[in-house]
Amino acid sequence: MPLKQKLKHMHISSRFRGFLPVVVDVETSGLNPATDALLEIAVVPLALDQQGMLFPLETEAYHIEPFKGAHFDPESLALTGIDPGHPFRYAIPEQQALHNIFLKIRSLLAESACQRAVLVGHNAWFDLAFIQAAVKRCHLRSVPFHSFTSLDTATLSAVALGETVLARALRAAKIPFDINQAHSAIYDAEKTAALFCFITNQWKYSW
Repeated sequence: MPLKQKLKHMHISSRFRGFLPVVVDVETSGLNPATDALLEIAVVPLALDQQGMLFPLETEAYHIEPFKGAHFDPESLALTGIDPGHPFRYAIPEQQALHNIFLKIRSLLAESACQRAVLVGHNAWFDLAFIQAAVKRCHLRSVPFHSFTSLDTATLSAVALGETVLARALRAAKIPFDINQAHSAIYDAEKTAALFCFITNQWKYSW
């Protein structure tokens, strides 16, 4: 099959060995997933267009109520600007947020014929660790994400762009970035998705 025709028929399930890439960003009350709260989560699933180019789907995001007994690091809260107890956060319990997100991802897995989602993140280990800690607290048995495989845009950016910091990598990729909007789960997830798509699409002809 000619390359151009092959690209038009390329399915997301065959692009990543049966994995569905889902970009995730979390904002937390500290750096320890065992003791610190998950305060915000945003997910951006990805898909392929008819030219075989990766692109982001609609973002799903939630503000999350801290779990009982959570630790709050003042430096982390100052960095994110989050007031965990603010009434206008309209936060929901982490179990409800994870249930909604996992339900959406499972629907996309069925539609895409992918076996499992793979978490994409900037320093992806951090986001995955906080999700796994929340899953354990909530006693959730079925998790759509692969338990240890992840795709890290910090590593990819180091190879492709010579940068590891998200803001610098985005500048190198000529993707607009507003530092005043950083450390919001939605903004960071959408920018990470743009960066991952930019880097991955450079190699679309090497499949």
